Amino acid sequence: MAMVSLSSFSLLFVLLAVVNDQIGVTGEYFKLPLLRKTPRLSPTQSLLLDIHRLSHLHRSRHHHHRKQKGIIKSPLVSGAAYGSGQYFVELRLGSPPQSLLLVADTGSDLLWVTCSACRHNCSFLHPSGSTFLARHSSSFSPQHCFDSTCDLVPHPDPNPCNRTRLHSPCRYEYEYSDGSQTSGFFSKETTTLKTSSGREAKLENLSFGCGFRISGPSLSGASFNGSHGVMGLGQGSISFASQLGRRYGNKFSYCLMDYTLSPPPTSYLMIGGNQLAVSKTPKISFTPLLINPRSPTFYYIGIKSVSVNNVKLQIDPSVWSLDEMGNGGTVIDSGTTLTFLPEPAYRQILWEMKRRVKLPSPTEPTPDFDLCLNVSGNAMPQLPRLSFKLSGDSVFAPPPRNYFIETEEGVTCLAIQPISTGTGFSVIGNLMQEGFLFEFNRDKSRLGFSRHGCALP
Repeated sequence: MAMVSLSSFSLLFVLLAVVNDQIGVTGEYFKLPLLRKTPRLSPTQSLLLDIHRLSHLHRSRHHHHRKQKGIIKSPLVSGAAYGSGQYFVELRLGSPPQSLLLVADTGSDLLWVTCSACRHNCSFLHPSGSTFLARHSSSFSPQHCFDSTCDLVPHPDPNPCNRTRLHSPCRYEYEYSDGSQTSGFFSKETTTLKTSSGREAKLENLSFGCGFRISGPSLSGASFNGSHGVMGLGQGSISFASQLGRRYGNKFSYCLMDYTLSPPPTSYLMIGGNQLAVSKTPKISFTPLLINPRSPTFYYIGIKSVSVNNVKLQIDPSVWSLDEMGNGGTVIDSGTTLTFLPEPAYRQILWEMKRRVKLPSPTEPTPDFDLCLNVSGNAMPQLPRLSFKLSGDSVFAPPPRNYFIETEEGVTCLAIQPISTGTGFSVIGNLMQEGFLFEFNRDKSRLGFSRHGCALP
């Protein structure tokens, strides 16, 4: 999508001022749970259903973005219950509030939900909570096509305003390179959120896409099961994080808890305040957030080197660089499940892993994975340890369960995929992020992370 000016967004932000001002004064924050449910499919079945589509979506999203220019604390829901590798967040939209599950995605900007214009007997067409019923909300209002905020979204035609009509709505059309698309009215609504103290706060005039037409594998495939839209948390002006963050510290954080645990712990998305201080995190690491003008949505970080069992691999540093054309680099993305690394780096990591592992291979090969191990009868298998040295000299060292997954009983596989250098970028996916508290601080242009404090309320 095209880059938008902050001056345009300032008009939008003024509309969001109808919130209890005490939130900003008392230091409360908004907290949205990322809940977990018992999977209908195993976590591995969920991942295998989507491995090809996720790989394609990762690359297509890159090209799409190149072509286009208090704290809220809410539960994040593991999508494993729906056969998905995503995390969902509940958004209560409208008056009275309607609850919808949205994919929490730091790799996109637009907040949109599936919509229906149904007015009567809607439960017959739409089971409760399956879509947003715009006509059942007294606060729903499409943006006018002449509103400055209408310029912030892509349109289905170059001249979005029908000048023969006085009330022509702002129509949006968001398309992915693989053909997936959401289109409808760019609208305004009231959302009801809970603060960290449990109080409810209403935000009026939240801008979002009311999607009447949804199509394509990215939005209807296995990874989207159970979701009713996307909560864009990217750096663009129209993202959910941007619309709320400017009033509450311009930062947000989340913890993605291990979806294989039983009983499942609760993960949270938090917006505003100082989450790292709130969580009383004893040890925090920081790395700068980088800007790619050709893909301004993404949160880029810099990788300097990679080690296996504390031995630095001899990978050319240029493999990780972000070039002048906007290619390369590394993004941290909650909306992608797997981790994708450049082919030269991936091959060295794979070779080093194979060299160090002391476990046998399974009898039958596992499709789509280059390294699988037979761990039958081994409750605590010794697996190689991977670590990334980042810009700012911080070290991100996830445990092996973040990059080895059980594909079937007694078999675990390396859950990292290669990408071609020069055409794509590296992605630290949500599986690799599990168990860490991440704080995206845009005022200070840095990413904070820690393995402590994630389970605190």
